[in-house]
Amino acid sequence: MSLRPKRVVFAGTPAFAATLLSALLEAEVPLVGVLSQPDRPAGRGRKLTASPVKSLALEAGLAVATPPSLRKPEHRETLEAWAPDLMIVAAYGLILPPTVLSLPRHGCLNVHASLLPRWRGAAPVERALMAGDEATGVCIMQMDEGLDTGPVRYRLTVPIEDTTTGGALEASLATLGAKALLTVLSDLSLPAHAPEPQSSAGVTYADKLSAEDRVLNFAESALAIARKINALSPRLACSIESEDSLRIRCLGAAAAPETPVAGAKPGTVLCCNKEGLFLATGSGALRLHQLQVLKGKAAVLDAPAFFNGYGRHLPVGSRFASAQ
Repeated sequence: MSLRPKRVVFAGTPAFAATLLSALLEAEVPLVGVLSQPDRPAGRGRKLTASPVKSLALEAGLAVATPPSLRKPEHRETLEAWAPDLMIVAAYGLILPPTVLSLPRHGCLNVHASLLPRWRGAAPVERALMAGDEATGVCIMQMDEGLDTGPVRYRLTVPIEDTTTGGALEASLATLGAKALLTVLSDLSLPAHAPEPQSSAGVTYADKLSAEDRVLNFAESALAIARKINALSPRLACSIESEDSLRIRCLGAAAAPETPVAGAKPGTVLCCNKEGLFLATGSGALRLHQLQVLKGKAAVLDAPAFFNGYGRHLPVGSRFASAQ
C-alpha cells in the first residue's frame, strides 16, 4: 500500500525554499500551513519585509505562521493546531526541538543542498564551491536531533563547473531538490525511499558564513581566490578597492594560468582588456570577468563593458586591496 501524507506543513524562509514550495503547490501536495521566519528589515529604507516563502504562501492563500522560535509551547500552538502528519523543512533557519520533530506522524523531512555527510550545516553551497568540489547535490533527509545527521531517503547529484557561482548553483539545487522531494512524496513506503543511515566517513561541516569569509587575500593562489569570489556571488559578493578609491564588487572570476605574473606583488594590475581585469596573486594571475563598480547606478558589467568604462583608470602596476 502506498503512503502519501494527507496533512503537510512546509517550513522555509529564503528563495531556495520558495522554489520548493512552488513545486509543492504545482503538484497539489495537501499543504495545511506554512512556517517562515518573522519579517526582517531590508533594502535601503530597512523596511520590514516578508520572506520569499511567506510572500508566496500568502499569494497562494495558505495559512502562515512566523514564530520567533519553536522552543516555547506558546510558539508551537499554531503548528500543533494544524496537526500535520508530515513536515517538510528547507532552509528554515530555526532549530526544531524534539517536541516538533516528533509531532508529525511521519516525522520531518529536510531538503539539504549537499551530498551528505559532506557539508552538514549552514552554508553547504558556498563551502562546496570554495573547496573546489567537482560535484554536489541534494539529499532528502529524515530529520533527527543532530546537525544534519539523519538518514537519507533520496539523493540527486549535479556536477560543478569552474565558473559556477553560488547564486546559480543554489538555484539549480533548488530545482533539483524539488524534483527529489516530489519523488519521495509520491510514496514514502517504497523501498527506494527508505531512510538510509549516513556514513561515518567523509563528514565535513559547512560553517556559517562570516564577514571574514568575504575578505580577499591576494597572497593566496588565483584558484583559491576565484573559488571564493564565485562561491559568494552575488548575495555576499567580495569587494576590492584600488589605490584611486575605485571600489568594485567581484561577481565572476577565474584563474588565468596563461597570463604571466613576472614577480608582481599580489593585488597588482597586470592588464585590463576586453577579457577582464587581471590581477597578480600569490600564485598565478586572477581574471575578473563580471564586476560591479560601486558608484552611480552600480550596474553589473561584463568584461568588455568594464574595460570600455573603466580600463583607462586602471594602468598596469596600480594595485588593489580587499574592501568589504
